[in-house]
Amino acid sequence: MTRRDGGDPEVRRRHAPSLLAFRDGVLDRASIAEGDVVLDLGTGTGLIGLGALDLVGETGRVIFSDVSAELLAECRRQTGDDERCSFVEMPAGDLGPVADASVDVVTTRSVLMYLADKPAAFAEIARVLRPGGRLSIFEPVNSFRLGASPHRFLGLDLTPLAGLVEKLLRAYAGESLILDFDERDLLAWTERAGFTSIEMDYRAQVDVPMGGERVDWDTLKRTAPNPLVPTYEEAMAATLTAAERDRLDEHLRALFAAGAPRHSSAATIFLRAVRA
Repeated sequence: MTRRDGGDPEVRRRHAPSLLAFRDGVLDRASIAEGDVVLDLGTGTGLIGLGALDLVGETGRVIFSDVSAELLAECRRQTGDDERCSFVEMPAGDLGPVADASVDVVTTRSVLMYLADKPAAFAEIARVLRPGGRLSIFEPVNSFRLGASPHRFLGLDLTPLAGLVEKLLRAYAGESLILDFDERDLLAWTERAGFTSIEMDYRAQVDVPMGGERVDWDTLKRTAPNPLVPTYEEAMAATLTAAERDRLDEHLRALFAAGAPRHSSAATIFLRAVRA
């Protein structure tokens, strides 16, 4: 649960506004009404599911689902003995424990990208939704980054250490699942699964200056770009010699301490659809 923030409350605080924006974007598009049954896929620590509880009223229900028993336990801790909540340990691509046409809304954030069979996941979502049920998702389009400068790392130009960066990035060479689709694929899979009234909000940013507060490299290197890959510190240990790690550490520590300019390129989508 600490891989995204290195266990640092300050990093968590800085990330909070963007996470809340993702939550609100998904919930707003879900059109949740009092009495609805909401299934939150890949709930994690419950960001969206907990927000849905405020919308379903006293007669509604929220199903928190995840492959991680540890994360579901954290959701249980936060919800206490709220009888409107249930918890199901299952992968987002196989919703076997959920009955056909039994939920009104399915929400998910940054989960579908990890699935090997994404079209099958959309079919499963359609199966568990009642006619007229809504799907609301947020996904980063990671394939948008393909073709970016191989010497740019964490928003910094590391051309002077190009060889070390290339070696380090080998630790992330297996990220094919999160790179094998774009927004057109998401639209096609949604339509093929039987959804209508499909709406997509796509946002792309290219070489945008990264503002905000100064980042500490020694904290940042204990984080991971996503839950399924090594932290930067683990990747350095796996791909670089001790001397190379020291060199990269020293260089990055100095750049971050000096507030060196950082730039990012990214694309994200919010997608809303209705089960026919």
